[in-house]
Amino acid sequence: MDRLDNTVRPYAWGSTTAIPKLLGVEPTGEPQAEMWMGAHPGAPSRTGRGTLVEVIEAAPERELGVAAVAKFGPHLPFLLKILAAGAPLSLQVHPNLEQAKEGYADEEARGIPVDAGHRNYKDANHKPELICALTEFDGLCGFRDPLRTADLLDGLGVDSLKPYVDLLHAHPEEAALREVLTAILSADPDEMAHTVAEAAAACSRLGGEYAPYADIAHHYPGDPGVIAAMLLNHVRLQPGEALFLGAGIPHAYLSGLGVEIMANSDNVLRCGLTPKHVDVPELLRIVRFEAGDAGVLRPEAAPDGEEVYETPIDEFRLSRYVLPEGTTAHELTRATPQILLCTAGAVRVGEHELTPGRSVFVPAGEKAEVSGAGTVFRATVVA
Repeated sequence: MDRLDNTVRPYAWGSTTAIPKLLGVEPTGEPQAEMWMGAHPGAPSRTGRGTLVEVIEAAPERELGVAAVAKFGPHLPFLLKILAAGAPLSLQVHPNLEQAKEGYADEEARGIPVDAGHRNYKDANHKPELICALTEFDGLCGFRDPLRTADLLDGLGVDSLKPYVDLLHAHPEEAALREVLTAILSADPDEMAHTVAEAAAACSRLGGEYAPYADIAHHYPGDPGVIAAMLLNHVRLQPGEALFLGAGIPHAYLSGLGVEIMANSDNVLRCGLTPKHVDVPELLRIVRFEAGDAGVLRPEAAPDGEEVYETPIDEFRLSRYVLPEGTTAHELTRATPQILLCTAGAVRVGEHELTPGRSVFVPAGEKAEVSGAGTVFRATVVA
């Protein structure tokens, strides 16, 4: 069992205070967006035996277990993060596995460098993800009912939005959403910037359900993604609630602190709220134009006090233990690899004392017990 020393990524949208507060350290004044736990080559966790990449490469079946290696290969198939959003992230979707393989092969065949700004597919894997709130957490997830969106846009009183309102009323759900998103992302940039400015002013004036979009526009003035964001469900998670983001579901995180887990991939198709490349034709191929609610997840009780966030994904399984004072030790030994992360209180895992933000890697089959008073998230795989 290895205590993990993890890298914090300083992306511009990160909160300057949330991760330092969790860790009990002084803020640096710089944004601290994500703390990565795992074996992603971009920022692998460090252990007393080397990086977690090196540890796994030296003995994959010992560290990951025979079943996990047979199913996923000799690599840890998930990345666990603490995510702290101080400003909205880009509006985005992720491909499914087949789309990722096709897109990666195509861009490789065309000789597009993997680090090129206009490259869509960094690898051949899909990127389903789950975010669980540690604080109140605001996000956008999936398309709102088109008629409800039409009312929302119409309520702004912005003339240049009227064609979108008409389209949302005139067509079946899938066609309406596709046509409006296409129109937004294909509009003349100067005309769209003017529309966004008018819409932002109206959102600020009206407040209420418009307030999240006023804040988005404050961070991304003139960006067509502001209008695209209004097509989506706004959701506010309470601590312990989660969202699962499957392939093709447009989403964005707006603010808050959470635990995020995802398949090990960097594949992102952006819809807006970003200065980065937006490949409209490829994006439209990937997006699932289906309306529905955001699908807030709450953990389901399992034996021995474990609370599981159920998803249809085998590359990761996220659960938590909320341990009150005086709780007996919980047996956590599994035949699959685990990362255990403390987010509240103080707990003991084997010989390691964990306080908020601290984590350990538990190799497959290694005996692991957790005791103490606090909250522990458990990340593993289904194999």
